[in-house]
Amino acid sequence: MKNQYRTNLCAEVNESNIGQKVTLAGWVNKKRSLGQLVFLELRDISGIMQIAIDAEVSPKLIEMVAKIKNEYLIQIKGDVVLRDKETVNEKLKTGTIEVRAEEINVLNEAQTPPIYVDDADKANENIRLRYRYLDLRKPSMQQKILMRSRLYRIVREFLYEEGFHEIETPFLNKPTPEGARDFLVPSRVQPNKFFSLPQSPQLFKQLLMVSGFDRYFQIVKCFRDEDLRQDRQPEFTQIDMEMSFVTGEEVIDVNERLIQKIFKEILDYEIVLPIPRMTYDEAMSRYGSDKPDLRFDMQLTDISSIVKDSAFGVFTSVIKKGGSVRGMNVKGGSDRMIRRDLDRLVKVAETYGAKGLAWIRYTAEGMISPIAKFFTDTEKDAILSALGAEEGDLLLFVADKHEVALTALGQLRLHMADVMEIERKGFVFVWITDFPMFEYDEEEKRYFAVHHPFTSPTEHSVELLGKEPEKVRARAYDIVVNGVELGGGSVRIHKEAVQEKVFEQMGFSKEEAWEQFGFLLEAFQYGTPPHAGMAYGLDRLCMLLVDTENIKDVIAFPKNQNHGCVMTGAPTYASAHQLEELKIKTIKVDENDD
Repeated sequence: MKNQYRTNLCAEVNESNIGQKVTLAGWVNKKRSLGQLVFLELRDISGIMQIAIDAEVSPKLIEMVAKIKNEYLIQIKGDVVLRDKETVNEKLKTGTIEVRAEEINVLNEAQTPPIYVDDADKANENIRLRYRYLDLRKPSMQQKILMRSRLYRIVREFLYEEGFHEIETPFLNKPTPEGARDFLVPSRVQPNKFFSLPQSPQLFKQLLMVSGFDRYFQIVKCFRDEDLRQDRQPEFTQIDMEMSFVTGEEVIDVNERLIQKIFKEILDYEIVLPIPRMTYDEAMSRYGSDKPDLRFDMQLTDISSIVKDSAFGVFTSVIKKGGSVRGMNVKGGSDRMIRRDLDRLVKVAETYGAKGLAWIRYTAEGMISPIAKFFTDTEKDAILSALGAEEGDLLLFVADKHEVALTALGQLRLHMADVMEIERKGFVFVWITDFPMFEYDEEEKRYFAVHHPFTSPTEHSVELLGKEPEKVRARAYDIVVNGVELGGGSVRIHKEAVQEKVFEQMGFSKEEAWEQFGFLLEAFQYGTPPHAGMAYGLDRLCMLLVDTENIKDVIAFPKNQNHGCVMTGAPTYASAHQLEELKIKTIKVDENDD
């Protein structure tokens, strides 16, 4: 780091430098005066160094420092000395030393910042995003972005050592009908035609396998025009990879070791391999989610066989229509929840599609519930036994279609973990496997791929295509940690005939399939190797590593909830000349729709 501006970074200086002269440069973090002594905190990317100016030694410097404000950019030269014992700051890496200034140069002045450049700053998010360059000066924000940079290096080094090749794929692609909404880019050279920005490099990485590159990876920007949440952005980053002549087992093996290395090097956290596995059906049945948080128990139980002949018509009618009744035991919940709280839980269940929620408080007096009177003593005992109920427990039930009952209770499970303040520490990983290949869309009256249409069905499922699509299982695998899907992948289809069958199952005619994906189907005619791959949401991984719930914290320049950059003002209107060149006319809309 030695150059004309500095000999060291602030936090690089330590007790071994005592007695040496150093030159430092950075921003003034704080200033305080103690009569004849003035102290500055100098901040750079590495940390903070205390600078001492003695009026008796340097009266001119004292006059100069009086004009210096926070966030001035300065250069100082001086001697490294040991601090007095009573002034040691154990919170700072450099807290035992300081630099006695002999010379100070103002490199640039600064106006009073509109936000405090301090980790304790409470400015609202829009103000922070408006002045993101100041927000990013905060030590905590810089550490998050620097961790992200470190993650890039770890991933690249690991994959290079595993024989992967880093290859870029195009950003200007052909729009496709599957997946989320595309961002479209108009072509000036070919009027009325559009490119799309990639939602993933999926097809191109498969074509790289056709090309014989064997092992590909890329840390790549992807784009989805979808509504935002705390863990979503319109542009995001993937760790993307593909491998030829492999099975899913080999992809899982490489990725387990990659994740193990990342968590060890960044958090010094040891992940024990192999990571456990759970089928999709098991995860949904036990936890009501295909990304279960396994840091706590509270599993779901099917009590349909117990209550199918009961006098409670709500339960029996659902079972007769092919649905099920699922229950969950909230340990100790009976004593924590009063009637008003239970009424609120009904609203939570309805939010996730359930038509209602039944509950039983199990106390020393027995079952307390509006539905208890509908069950015989035998049925009551069987319910309590099935759910492992003890005095003080709260039992919750949803009766509905299987998917609705499971999903609603799965969300209630997470809600009750918060209500009961269940401790959730550490990281619990699991692979979810054997996903359904398709899901049926009632509105469009056709099947869609659960992952994507290039995922291979299992060997025993191929014959079910066109016959019983709901039973087709995919050779797909997701890695989940603490209820978060960290990444996912699959064995891909590598034969034209199978790919055409999948498109047909999704409602594409042969002509439509070739019109949309002909380049891929054609490539499959020229000796495509078996291949499989994986992709991670790098932003989501960073969130996990720095323990934040907001994806904006780990992206240098994120967008806000309206897909906008409040710092630059993007998106903005194109000029009349630009629109004319693109042969585009705009439609006037109400400004309030923005």
